[in-house]
Amino acid sequence: MARISCACRPGASTNKAMKHKVIPCPERLRHVPRQFSWIDHRLVREGHIKGRSAGALALYLFLCTVADGQGLSYYSEARIGEMLGVGRTGVRDARAELATAGLIAYPAPFYQVLGLERQAQGAMPCQAPTARSCKVSGVAEILRSMMGEVAP
Repeated sequence: MARISCACRPGASTNKAMKHKVIPCPERLRHVPRQFSWIDHRLVREGHIKGRSAGALALYLFLCTVADGQGLSYYSEARIGEMLGVGRTGVRDARAELATAGLIAYPAPFYQVLGLERQAQGAMPCQAPTARSCKVSGVAEILRSMMGEVAP
């Protein structure tokens, strides 16, 4: 076991004794991975996990782990249910709970882990786009848009 000393938080009183922590397994210290996944500490600090079911928390952890930099993933309901051992019904229930809590959006087949910033009062919750709100664009139109050109 390794012993380390850790200094007080910046700005904290220096009169307090330094804490000594024992690392039980120093050869297996965690390191920040190169991929995009992370768990926001505000999930605990701001009480977002309070009252959530174990299934919802498992799904949230799974989605945070597999999401890209924008929080998106597209694992199927069947695959998630298999990996978490909860089946499709368990995934549906957990997804509904997380969506109601404002933690995820689910415009099928995509999941989006949402930022934990507080939503402005009166703002509409995230909703999946409808067929009427989606516009189909051709490749030429998309390229013109990217180049800042006006369509002919």
